[in-house]
Amino acid sequence: MAVFYLIRHGEKEEMIGDAALSLAGRVQAYATARYLQDRPIKSMYTSPLRRAKETAILIASAHELSVVEDIRLRERVNWGDLPGQSFMEFVGMWERSTFDPEYIPPAGDSARKAGERMKLFLREAAHKHLRDEIVAVTHGGIITDFLVHMFPLEQLKQLHPEFLAMQSRLIPECSITMVRFDGVQFVLEQFARIEHLVCLEG
Repeated sequence: MAVFYLIRHGEKEEMIGDAALSLAGRVQAYATARYLQDRPIKSMYTSPLRRAKETAILIASAHELSVVEDIRLRERVNWGDLPGQSFMEFVGMWERSTFDPEYIPPAGDSARKAGERMKLFLREAAHKHLRDEIVAVTHGGIITDFLVHMFPLEQLKQLHPEFLAMQSRLIPECSITMVRFDGVQFVLEQFARIEHLVCLEG
């Protein structure tokens, strides 16, 4: 059975486009690396966006692993994908795609398609790395897109009673969501855990 740690990237710089990690984001990534350093992680994947790659590289250093980029881990849409789009316009487009999973934004994927490509990535990686523990550094939106795509709403409501409405706020930076895949079905073991970041508060 393959075990996946789905990690949202660390805090990013406040800028349009392919933003780098902020200093706080790098600290979060180091804390995540320390938390996972004793786990028998065999493979490390990342979204091609810079904030995710930088997070993955810092985590991978604790395991002396190389990092493999996979475009299927990219967010459904990134601010800057659509030239000239203001942040408020981006937020409006994002919210529309969140509440209407079939909506295809002018640049990017629908929430349904993003969840589907995450599922395909995980299935492929699981068959490639049987019984391994695998890290995938990605984005909050596509993590919830995958969960909405794969798990019954009643199960998701146990995580948060307003899961669908609140999903864009449920995955903090460098949180860890753990999923197992037994070759047939996915099992959600942990959701958006941040205990390893508590020491950074205050």
